[in-house]
Amino acid sequence: MIIWRDGLVQERVSGWNGAVVVRAEITGPLDDGADVLPVGTEVRALCYPDLVGEPRAGDRVLLSVATLARGLGTGGYAMVVAVPDRMPHDAAGGPGHLVKARYTPLQTMVLGADEQESEHHNVLREADDLDGMPVVVADLHSALAPVLAGIRAEEPTLRCAYVMTDGGALPAWFSRALSGLREAGWLAGSVTVGQAFGGDLEAVNVHTGLLASRLVLGADVAVVAQGPGNLGTGTRWGFSGTSSGEAINAAATLSGRPVASLRVSAVDPRERHRGVSHHSLTAYGRVALAPADVVVPRFDGGSDIEEAMPPGFGAQVHDQAEALGAPMGRHRLVSMSTSGLVPALRQSPVRLSTMGRTLEDDPAAFLAAAVAGRHAARLAG
Repeated sequence: MIIWRDGLVQERVSGWNGAVVVRAEITGPLDDGADVLPVGTEVRALCYPDLVGEPRAGDRVLLSVATLARGLGTGGYAMVVAVPDRMPHDAAGGPGHLVKARYTPLQTMVLGADEQESEHHNVLREADDLDGMPVVVADLHSALAPVLAGIRAEEPTLRCAYVMTDGGALPAWFSRALSGLREAGWLAGSVTVGQAFGGDLEAVNVHTGLLASRLVLGADVAVVAQGPGNLGTGTRWGFSGTSSGEAINAAATLSGRPVASLRVSAVDPRERHRGVSHHSLTAYGRVALAPADVVVPRFDGGSDIEEAMPPGFGAQVHDQAEALGAPMGRHRLVSMSTSGLVPALRQSPVRLSTMGRTLEDDPAAFLAAAVAGRHAARLAG
């Protein structure tokens, strides 16, 4: 379902690498009796200039507003589909024939690092080995910054790359966190794979994305997670994070060291996500067929926010994670201290938020990701 609206740009509100937010007034349609976002409503509208050009004050814009009308969290923008009175000039012809967001109205053509026209094609053509590179796999995009914080707390000189899968946002430009982490030097680069696009490098799938991270970006550690906008349906299998298990398989197949970051929460109101989320238990326990290091936080850092966790929460997380470890499961459980990680998380150059909760709201979520980064850094060292 698409809900269309005409709009008039009032002003530019903000922007980051690859994205611009404007304030727009709904101006139409005038004759459909719409009671959702009617004429005169002001909305925040998100634009990707590389796709549709950059709107200016006074521009007429065509908007898609369905996710905004439904009140979805990460989809809470109107989306600029076109600036019809001032279309961008045709891009200069160049190499590249990877089409992403394929057969949608905004499909875009990019140069893949692994395709024949790329300068990296010869490096990747027969590539088949990550040479033991640690690969941290996480369910949510919000784990990226805390994983990197954990890596840097252990060894700040390691080069880290992010492989963004297509389970959430397709344009990497949507992520303000990714832009901020790149600007702060916490990432050597990003690779967008599958239908995702907009990274420093493009690749066909997770396998070539990981190889590009290692052989082109020179990464010591890679982090694999979907873009913002995790999808879940409250069913055992109906969530986009099943790709976490597939990423474990890819890393192992390419002779990397897969490291599983647990999705953990002490305060999520949904029982299935409290303690270790069923997303982690299903993706790592059922989808991942290769063994990985599953890093289990001990919550022994002594920080004030850890002390405020529910009594026995650490034991609950350990007990739930045991189902993933041998002999019941196929993975290796790695118990990891959270000592020193709260200060490391507080040094993040980007805002820490997961499911609308901050570090102070739900420290367990961020510490569980950070310990996976700490373990990966030790493997890389």
